[in-house]
Amino acid sequence: MKEYHEFIRQKRVTAKRYGFDVEDSHLNQKAFPWQRRIIRWALNRGRAALFLDTGLGKTLCQLTWAEHVCQHTGGKVLLHCPVGVRWQTEREAERFSVSVPVVVCDDESEIPEESSICIINYEKLHKFDPMQFDGVVLDESSILKGLTGKIREHLTTAWQHARYRLACTATPAPNDTQELGNHAEFLGICTREEMLAKYFVHDSGDTSEWRLKGHAEDAFWDWVCTWAACITRPSDIGGDDTGYILPPMNEQTCVVHVPSIPKAGCLFDTDGISATNIHGEKRVTSPYRAEKTAELVNSNSEQWIIWCDTNYEADDIRKLIPDVVEVRGSDTVEQKEQRLMGFSDGKIRVLLTKPSIAGQGLNWQHCNHMVFHSINYSFESRYQAIRRCYRFGQTKTVNVFSVTTDTEFAIQNTVAVKSGRHEGLQDAMRRAAARSDLIQSADRGVQTYKTNKRMELPAWLKQ
Repeated sequence: MKEYHEFIRQKRVTAKRYGFDVEDSHLNQKAFPWQRRIIRWALNRGRAALFLDTGLGKTLCQLTWAEHVCQHTGGKVLLHCPVGVRWQTEREAERFSVSVPVVVCDDESEIPEESSICIINYEKLHKFDPMQFDGVVLDESSILKGLTGKIREHLTTAWQHARYRLACTATPAPNDTQELGNHAEFLGICTREEMLAKYFVHDSGDTSEWRLKGHAEDAFWDWVCTWAACITRPSDIGGDDTGYILPPMNEQTCVVHVPSIPKAGCLFDTDGISATNIHGEKRVTSPYRAEKTAELVNSNSEQWIIWCDTNYEADDIRKLIPDVVEVRGSDTVEQKEQRLMGFSDGKIRVLLTKPSIAGQGLNWQHCNHMVFHSINYSFESRYQAIRRCYRFGQTKTVNVFSVTTDTEFAIQNTVAVKSGRHEGLQDAMRRAAARSDLIQSADRGVQTYKTNKRMELPAWLKQ
């Protein structure tokens, strides 16, 4: 029987190791012990993904990883991030005392000669020669989700030469497990097609739908855990949950009644809202929703975030809230960063923008009021937008208002289903990490940590 288990163990597919070992005492001691274990594991892998839920310290982990790659190679690491996040990352590097130079760059002329971490926006990759860098970090790597996206293809191709690669994001979209395939391809683990062939089956009833093979679900997540750290809370890997048990979140849906406007020849509006007519419906209802949004935001003098989906919605809101400051897609990068940092510094009371612009990477624990002037079918964008405020360091109850109409219940139901899938995906990741014996422990001894939940330590932490 022992020989059989050894035979089965040898058949399991694992990701190739490209990294190096670093002693715990050599890592940034401002990181929590459980964060240092994650960093040591990622450095040992060389190419890894950190699927750390919001607030778990992705910025510190990726900066420390990049710092040690720079020291190990004597070269440079390029850190990609979304608009508005690069200055925040530079501040974090200073706060955490990163030992190599960390610079925000707009073009190659600003790259230091010495070993350093260079921070640039994703949109500026074309201004840099990737061959100058020994490693790369993708902050908010969910940008890889787009199957045919030009940025995804450019990133994957541009960094094929890099031995050291790190992708950091919260847990992937609940209805897009294939996003993991894009991460695996960027990291050089395997191609997306190879992942699909091994673990997925094509749903003949839907030409675009792939689903996990029923018997392969555990094997799939075990494989993911050979190259990705999937953590939803510190106690998942024996850490201390103190500070991560967040205050309450108060979610309220404000339903606005909109007069029914039937189509020609119809007595009633029988269509309702759907993915095909959503924008036409929202254009009609936006002024009504704007009145409710303004009523909420003008009810106190505290800071607010207003999330909308379209420019015409933003135009309606700006007419009713005197001190609102908008960040729009047509703004220059400098304007966007200046206004986002102004809100971060408390100089702007009301920020109006879209989740696609500021819904990822920014830390706004100082704010605890937000309103979704518009709801849509994307669970991920809503989840990420909420987590700008509802994250580690938040000390107040977070008030989340959703302004909707009595025709939008189909959207709410769809998002609720996706929320359930998200919880299921997180649970699958957690269970796979708990049973994994493939990831080498960063600590040879296991300490006892205070947790708010009894949970068996993963096998890789017991080694």
